[in-house]
Amino acid sequence: MTTVLIVDDQPLQRLGFRMLLESVPGMEVTGEAAHGADAVRQVAESHPDVVLMDVRMPGMDGIEATRRIVASGGRSRVLILTTFDLDEYAHSALRVGASGFLLKDARPEELLSGIRAVAAGDAVIAPALTRRLLDTYAHRLPTASTSESRRRDRRLESLTLREREILVAVGRGWTNKEIAERFVLAESTVKTHVGRVLAKIGARDRVQAVIFAYDLGLSTPA
Repeated sequence: MTTVLIVDDQPLQRLGFRMLLESVPGMEVTGEAAHGADAVRQVAESHPDVVLMDVRMPGMDGIEATRRIVASGGRSRVLILTTFDLDEYAHSALRVGASGFLLKDARPEELLSGIRAVAAGDAVIAPALTRRLLDTYAHRLPTASTSESRRRDRRLESLTLREREILVAVGRGWTNKEIAERFVLAESTVKTHVGRVLAKIGARDRVQAVIFAYDLGLSTPA
């Protein structure tokens, strides 16, 4: 059973999501929240597998709520819901630990697939969308402090040459298939390398690896 908390300040939007999720076997809605503070409280109480998080809400917004939920160290993972014109907000949410994002007008099957993927520990941003998002907003990211850069450099040094190549490829938004073709590897081997890279750099998922690569200058906007 995958448990989901719906966070959106629009009652009709929440109702629509609830009706969809409750019509699917294996999905359970643990509650609804209209703002970030309530979302943080409910996550602490019910520990849902996935939080469907709107970005712009009155009071505490989705970015701050996501930061607090991730910082709590619980099992709940955040899936941001946004629209094309809110990409920069989605990117900010990814930086504080969200596991991906979907557009609010995504097809029902896409939303359900995304929820299942996030619950399983995967990221749900398509590589092409990752490229577009980061190419557009990476230049706006604040520069990491010197101490933070050094700390991240030490993590980078723990990677083998092949793992560093894989990290750079992930940072460019390449799929496992594209990486396999580029380095003449089996996709299963690439998946293993990606898993090791995530573990060594302390990334929750592939999305965080992309952010890490951009922060260190390994991947830059095209």
